[in-house]
Amino acid sequence: MEIIQIVGLGLIATILVLVLKEQKPMFAFLITTFTGVFIFLLVIGKIDAVITVINELATKSGIPDIYLKTVLKIIGIAYIAEFGAQMVRDAGQESIASKIEFAGKIFILVLAIPIINVIIETLLSLLPMGS
Repeated sequence: MEIIQIVGLGLIATILVLVLKEQKPMFAFLITTFTGVFIFLLVIGKIDAVITVINELATKSGIPDIYLKTVLKIIGIAYIAEFGAQMVRDAGQESIASKIEFAGKIFILVLAIPIINVIIETLLSLLPMGS
């Protein structure tokens, strides 16, 4: 029941932040940042089990490793960009947060190009060619 520990940590950090926010805003932000990073580190370890299962399924299905690695990178970029944007939002910097999200979307698009290319080539090979 690690989620209970994470929620408990989040609630304690929230109370501390609310108490310190008026008098010591920098300490409040540091608590917010530390809590966010700590929670991120707690859950990142769980991803290894998911990646192992996905690798096994991909191996059984014959999907080339390059596609699996690309999809995992895309998922990683999405989570990291979201995490970074939320941390920056916590500091009250909405504009910078939106730029982080935008950069994440661009990186995802760049990584997705080879997969999109294969999908289009496959679809074109299935379509009957006109005479």
